[in-house]
Amino acid sequence: MPRDTRSITASDIMPLSEYESIRADKKQEAILRKTLTRIAVGPNASAMFETWDSMWLQIQEMLRIEKGGEAQVPDELAAYNPMVPKGSELTATLLFEVPDPVRRDAFLRTIGGIEDHMAIQVGGEILRARPEGDVERTRESDGKASAVHFLHFDFTPSAIAAWKSGEGQAMLMIDHPAYGHAALIGAEARTYLARECF
Repeated sequence: MPRDTRSITASDIMPLSEYESIRADKKQEAILRKTLTRIAVGPNASAMFETWDSMWLQIQEMLRIEKGGEAQVPDELAAYNPMVPKGSELTATLLFEVPDPVRRDAFLRTIGGIEDHMAIQVGGEILRARPEGDVERTRESDGKASAVHFLHFDFTPSAIAAWKSGEGQAMLMIDHPAYGHAALIGAEARTYLARECF
């Protein structure tokens, strides 16, 4: 399937009994994948770059947990397919993690609109994040940001070439006035994501 139309279909979903037989292996694969695709950005944020495989596993796990059977499949496909990279983008789930609930609430109130302050820099280009359009991630009532953000980074052909070349630096950046941090995206992550996403 061409990457620009790549998605997870009902035919890709395994019956629960079959999935259980390979679940341990798939969970181990996920742990290894996270070593390449999870990047800390400052003290309170981490980004997980997504792939077809990571979204497939999420769907299988949701079906396993909720046990909704075939009737549940369409909703899970609709929820997770938008985050499958479509050939000229990277997608990421960004989490803000502050263990103490009181401090977390106070922190999230300082970073309203942060979904508009994220970018990837590669090959001299800055690729601004495009939030997944499922729900508003900053509440209008009090400016409190969500702890979870789903992001798309649309790549130009030259940015894809720069990413694949492995030359120069690639960085994930957050430039919000209350939370300004950047993190290098390592060579192994670039190679893996180039293979899986572009």
